[in-house]
Amino acid sequence: MLISGIQPFTALDYPDKTACIVFTPGCNFRCGYCHNPEFVLPEKIIQLKDSFIPDESFFAFLDKRRGLLDGVVISGGEPTLAYDLLGFMRRVKALGFKVKLDTNGNRPDVLDQAIAKDLVDYFAMDVKTSLAAYQALVGSLVRPENIKRSIDIIKRSGVDYEFRTTLIKEAHSAIILEELCSLIAGAKRWYLQTFRPEHTLRPEFANYHAFSPEDMKGIAEQIRGKVGEVAMR
Repeated sequence: MLISGIQPFTALDYPDKTACIVFTPGCNFRCGYCHNPEFVLPEKIIQLKDSFIPDESFFAFLDKRRGLLDGVVISGGEPTLAYDLLGFMRRVKALGFKVKLDTNGNRPDVLDQAIAKDLVDYFAMDVKTSLAAYQALVGSLVRPENIKRSIDIIKRSGVDYEFRTTLIKEAHSAIILEELCSLIAGAKRWYLQTFRPEHTLRPEFANYHAFSPEDMKGIAEQIRGKVGEVAMR
């Protein structure tokens, strides 16, 4: 599997676990507010390819972390685009580590396979906006019906999970927030993330605005009761 970067340690990205993060290059979305454009845009990925990390180097690193780390977070980019993702996950599990998969949900068949093969212990799916507004926010390659299907797959999977949404004033109107609530209703956990305008994929998003902490609390209160747990990041 192509590995564009590794973060050797995190105590934040896998709830209640210590982990490392593996980043995969490439994404089928073009979210203007993305803060990892170097792992998304082909012209930037090409500039990094000489520094990609071979699988065997990563697994040598991981073997030395047995007993020190609980899990591996696979992030991106969009990991489900990697043709050998499931084999990679199988090797991680064989070493005794738990696997957390970050995904945008546009390839539900891959999620289904990971669940069926018992290769994933935690899902984190970004639910960007209402289904009707998806293409305008993330680009033409999204299939809104796939987003809905992935949400449903994750909810009924029996695997621990979270949904998360980065909220932007210019992108998330009251109507869109209401539609998002309906889409995620009944979920176990939903994190509302504060938008950061620095280092965005599209320069114009640097002029967009985060909701204030008070506004975020108000949105969380509107959601509370519709999902098991709602929290802010």
